[in-house]
Amino acid sequence: MEKLWQNQKAALIAIAVFIIIALSTIVIVPETQQGVVIRAGEPVRVINRFDPAQEFGATGAGISWRIPGYERVQMVDRRILDLDMEGETVLSNDQQRLEVNAYARYRIFDPVLFVERARNEETLTDQLEPILSSALRQELGRRTFASLLTAERGSAMTNIRDTLDTEARNYGAQIIDVRIKRADLPEGRPLNAAFERMRSEREEEAATIRAGGRRDAQIIRAEAEANAAQIYAEAYNQDPGFYDFYRAMESYRRTFGPVQSGESSENVGDSSVVLSPDNEYLRQFRGGR
Repeated sequence: MEKLWQNQKAALIAIAVFIIIALSTIVIVPETQQGVVIRAGEPVRVINRFDPAQEFGATGAGISWRIPGYERVQMVDRRILDLDMEGETVLSNDQQRLEVNAYARYRIFDPVLFVERARNEETLTDQLEPILSSALRQELGRRTFASLLTAERGSAMTNIRDTLDTEARNYGAQIIDVRIKRADLPEGRPLNAAFERMRSEREEEAATIRAGGRRDAQIIRAEAEANAAQIYAEAYNQDPGFYDFYRAMESYRRTFGPVQSGESSENVGDSSVVLSPDNEYLRQFRGGR
């Protein structure tokens, strides 16, 4: 072996150098990355560029080539990334201080522009965080705390996303979504005062609804009684004799008849009624005379 090394030393060194150079020309770009080939400080081409129209696995990921010492490859993530904002204090339209935690999701769709202007994800994050904070302050400052619990919150998030997306596109990124993870009042007296105010508002609203219900019930009852009186009057006018007989029979039933379902049975059988046969109350028993 030593004799072979002495005799073929130059050839072996040349083979080793060739293998090293060949390996240095190979670059492997995974599916989750975009490879930006930089030549003399300028991006010249992209390996595995993000393209939503292409199917997964058909975007050019895998083994590629570069010129050693003249070209280098910078990896840019092609997945959806997160931008978190923690513990931001925002003043709402009703003068409530809110502790807001929000996040944005974005994707780098133009890796060349990203490398030219942002260089890396940390720089992009530093650029977008103040814009997200400012957009949140402006948008939530135009709304009340209660509105954040309604569908109006979705409209606010859309406006914040559009504002942030406009700035992100200057760095080759696209904002996909913006969401608020938490929007709470600070702990302590402000929180308790807000709860008490919300409780008072709900109680006042409930009292107004109940008063309206009682008013409507009285109107309906009065209209029903008026309709009933009109029907009785029309019936009486059509046949006064029958109406007089019907009312007398109802009175006899209540006076002399057994207790009906739903009527009180108190003191039943404890009293007696003595009437003369010619009493006016009993005239229907005499044939109406």
